[in-house]
Amino acid sequence: MNSFIKTNKTLVTYSLIFLIVIPIFGINFFLSIIGNVLLLFFLITLLIVLIAFLSFNFLKSKVIQCEKCGAISLGLNDTCMNCGADLKDLNIQQSQLNNNPGEKTIEVKAEEIK
Repeated sequence: MNSFIKTNKTLVTYSLIFLIVIPIFGINFFLSIIGNVLLLFFLITLLIVLIAFLSFNFLKSKVIQCEKCGAISLGLNDTCMNCGADLKDLNIQQSQLNNNPGEKTIEVKAEEIK
């Protein structure tokens, strides 16, 4: 009977350790998995928004509006698809507008006022 009680004490001790310690590690593991999945969803969403923003700005820089009919083109053609007007001049004008204004020099003539 004495050995039975000793065996039960060690069995109870190990089962209490098992029931108390293992769920703590299990809950910690479960919470870390949930945190990593949520972080992954947040970063994927942020990456998609960044790609959409960059592609929108790229397409916005390529858009050309015809001066004659007002049709909008992506700048892939040299002529307007609606009226046939030449869009080459608009491409050159827009590329000149995108240049850095600090690179331009303005010559000013000084005149004496009498």
